[in-house]
Amino acid sequence: MIGRPGYPAEPWCLRETSLDLDGLAHSESLFALSNGHIGWRGNLDEGEPHGLPGTYLNGFFEERPLPYAEVAFGYPEAGQTVINVTNGKLIRLLVNDEPFDIRYGRLLEHERVLDFRTGLLHREASWVSPSGQGVRVRSTRLVSLVQRSVAAICYEVEALDTAARVVLQSELVANEPLPPGGGRDPREAAALQTTLHSEQHRSEAGSASLVHRTSVSNLQLGAAMDHQIEGPPSVQISSESAEDLARVTVTAKLEPAQRLRLIKFVTYGWSAIRSQSAIADQIAAALTAAVQTGWDGLVAEHRAYLDDFWGGADVEVEGDLRVQQAVRFGLFHVMQAGARAQGRAIAAKGLTGPGYDGHAFWDTETFVLPVLTYTAPRAAADALRWRHSILPQAQIRAKQLGLAGAVFPWRTIDGRECSGYWPAGTAAFHVAADIADAVVRYVHITGDEDFERDVGMEILVQTARLWASLGHFDARGGFRIDGVTGPDEYSAIADNNIYTNLMAQHNLVSAAKAVQRNPDCAQELNVTALEVNAWHKAAKAMILPYDHELEVHSQSEGFTRHEVWDFDSTSSDQYPLLLHFHYFDLYRKQVVKQADLVLAMHLRGESFSSAEKARNFAYYEALTVRDSSLSVCAQAVLAAETGHLDLAYDYLTEAAMMDLGDLARNTRNGLHLASLAGVWTALVPGFAGMRDHGGTVAFTPRLPTGITRLTAKVCIRGSRLKVEIAPTATTYRVLEGQPLELLHYGQPMTVAIDSPIFLPNHERPAGPAPTQPKSRAPMPHP
Repeated sequence: MIGRPGYPAEPWCLRETSLDLDGLAHSESLFALSNGHIGWRGNLDEGEPHGLPGTYLNGFFEERPLPYAEVAFGYPEAGQTVINVTNGKLIRLLVNDEPFDIRYGRLLEHERVLDFRTGLLHREASWVSPSGQGVRVRSTRLVSLVQRSVAAICYEVEALDTAARVVLQSELVANEPLPPGGGRDPREAAALQTTLHSEQHRSEAGSASLVHRTSVSNLQLGAAMDHQIEGPPSVQISSESAEDLARVTVTAKLEPAQRLRLIKFVTYGWSAIRSQSAIADQIAAALTAAVQTGWDGLVAEHRAYLDDFWGGADVEVEGDLRVQQAVRFGLFHVMQAGARAQGRAIAAKGLTGPGYDGHAFWDTETFVLPVLTYTAPRAAADALRWRHSILPQAQIRAKQLGLAGAVFPWRTIDGRECSGYWPAGTAAFHVAADIADAVVRYVHITGDEDFERDVGMEILVQTARLWASLGHFDARGGFRIDGVTGPDEYSAIADNNIYTNLMAQHNLVSAAKAVQRNPDCAQELNVTALEVNAWHKAAKAMILPYDHELEVHSQSEGFTRHEVWDFDSTSSDQYPLLLHFHYFDLYRKQVVKQADLVLAMHLRGESFSSAEKARNFAYYEALTVRDSSLSVCAQAVLAAETGHLDLAYDYLTEAAMMDLGDLARNTRNGLHLASLAGVWTALVPGFAGMRDHGGTVAFTPRLPTGITRLTAKVCIRGSRLKVEIAPTATTYRVLEGQPLELLHYGQPMTVAIDSPIFLPNHERPAGPAPTQPKSRAPMPHP
C-alpha cells in the first residue's frame, strides 16, 4: 500500500487509496482541517513519518528581522511568520512494544477519506508488525466549525489474529523539529525553530495542558486535552507533563477482534494581552464544553453546520467528475478558512501550511471573498471586519508615506507591512481598492446596512482619501496614478496601471455614494462636500491607457511599446520566471505574470465594450505566463465571456488540478486558497456568466461541450437562489427567502420561491482562438 497515491474522482470526497512517502507533505495539505481559528495539517495520527508537521492558530506568529543590504526610510523593520504551535494531533501506538510505523512491518491496507458533506477526515489502516502481530487502526478527525476552540479525534485499534498488548500515547508537543526551509523560493516560509517558551504545564487523570509564550512577538498560547476511553477491563491510564510535552498513556491487552477506543478532545486559545491564568482558564472551559458535548454531539453539530452551508453553496457539474470533485473540494477549504476566523485574516494558504509565512494578501478580497459573499456571507463580513480593525495601522502607514487616508499592507498577519521588497509590496496600492471592492460587493449582495455604517463607511472613505492624495491631475486634466504596481508583478512602478486606475475609480465613486446614503457617518468621519466633489472629479477624469495603433488597452502607460519577452528562447523548466531571471529584465519586457488587465475586464467589465474585451483578451493571452495561481480563473472568465468556451474549460481544468495535481509543485507548503476559490469563479462568473456590478445580479450562461449541466446555489440578500444551466436553457429558482430581481442576458426578471423561470441561452460567436506563450498553454480538459 506504499506507492503513488490514488485520488479517484468522486463527487463528495477526496479518497487516498495508497500512501506515497515522498509525497506526504502534499497529501498533508490536501487533508488539512480548519475552522478559521485552528488549522491541523493532515499528518498521520502517529506523527511519523511526516512531510511537514503543522498546527496553526490564526494570527499567532513570531517576529523576525528583515535584513536589508541598504536601509532606507519607510522600509518595514520586522517580518512575521506563522509558527507551528502545540501539536495536539499525536496519538502514538505501540503493539507488543513495537511502534506502529508504516515504514516498518507490512502495511496491508491504507485509506484516508476527506468527506466534504460531514467535514470529517477518516483513516483506516491494517498493519502487521515486524514480529507478525496484526492490528487494524481506524481514526476520525474533526476541527469543529461550531465550537471554535475545539478539535477532536476518535482513534480505535483492533487486534486481528492473535492477542496483543497495545499502548496509546496521546500527546501535546510543542517546539516540534521541522524540516529545513529558507530556500530561494519566495513562496516558502522562513524557517523558525524553538520559538515557544514554556510558561506552565500540568497533567492529571486523563487530561493535560501546556501554556507557552513566543520570544519576540510576546503572544501567549494554551493547549489542553482530555479523553474518553472504551476498552477491556485491563485498561490502565497514566498522565505526565513537562515544559514541551504532555502525555496521557493508555495500556490494554486486546484479544483477537477486541478494540480499544480513545476519544481525544483538544482545545486551543491565544492572546497578546490576556494573562497566563486567563488563557489556562479559557482552554479549560472550552475543554469542559467539548467533553460535555461528546464525540457524537460534536459530529452532529459539525454536520448540521455543513448541511446548512451546502444548502446555499453547492455547485453541481454534470459531465466532468474531476471538476465536480474539485469545486466541492475548493468550496470546502474556502469555507473552512473563514468559518470561525472572527476578527482574523484569511491567509493565502488559509491554515493548511506555512507558505508565504502565513501572510494575508489581496488574494483574500479579490478571489476568496466573492465566493464567501455568495455562499457564507457571515465569514466574508468577519474577514472585512479584520481589515477594519487594522485601519489605524494603515492610516499610520499612509502618513509615513506622505499620503492621506489608509495604505493597507501588501502582506501581513497583524496589520503591519511585512514585505521587504517595496516595488512589489508598498507600490501595490491597488490592495486598498480591492478591499473597498469587497466591501461594496458584500453590502450590495447582502443588503447589510448596519455593516456599511459600522465597518464599510470608514474603509471606503479612508481608501478614497488615499487615491485622492496618491493621484494628481495632469496638464490635460486627466487624473493620473503614477509609480504603482498592479496585479502583474512582472511590471513594477508603472504609470497608470489600468487595473489600479479602474479599481480606484470604482472606490472613489462607491465612497461618494456611501457618503450620500449615510450623512451622519460621513459627518463623524469629517467628510466634506468639497472632498466628495474632488472624488467625483478624479473618478471622471481617470486615465485609462489605450494603444490606438494596436487597438487594445495598455496594461499601463507605455507597456505595449516595451520589447516582447523572448518566449521562443525560454525553456519550459525556466518557469516560473522569477526563479530564473532578474526582475530588472522582467520589468522592461512585455511579459505578464498573472492576469492584470484581464482581471480588470472581469471586475470592472462595464468599462469595456465587447469588442474591446475580445481584442484585449487575445493580445494579453499571448503574453501571460501564469507564474501565479491567481491568473487561471480570471483568464477562464474572460475566455468564456469572449466565446472561447473550450479555452475557458482548459483554464477551469487547470484551476481544478492546481492543488489536487500539485501543478505548481509547492502544495506541500499549503493549499492555494485563491485558486481553490477560482474553480468556483471559473464555473459561476465564468460559465454561468454571473456579474454583480451595475446594481443588479446578472447572468449570461453558456456551457462548453463536455459539461452537460451546471447547477449553482448562491445567497443573495438573504434568499437562496438555484441556477440550473443546460446547453440550451437556464432555470432560475428561489429556494428560500424573498423574490429576487435579476438579469438574464440583460433582460430583467423577478424570481420568486414558487415561480421558477425557464429561459433560453444565447450563443456568442467567437473570433480566432487566442494563443499562449510557448509551452504555456493551459491544461487541456478531458
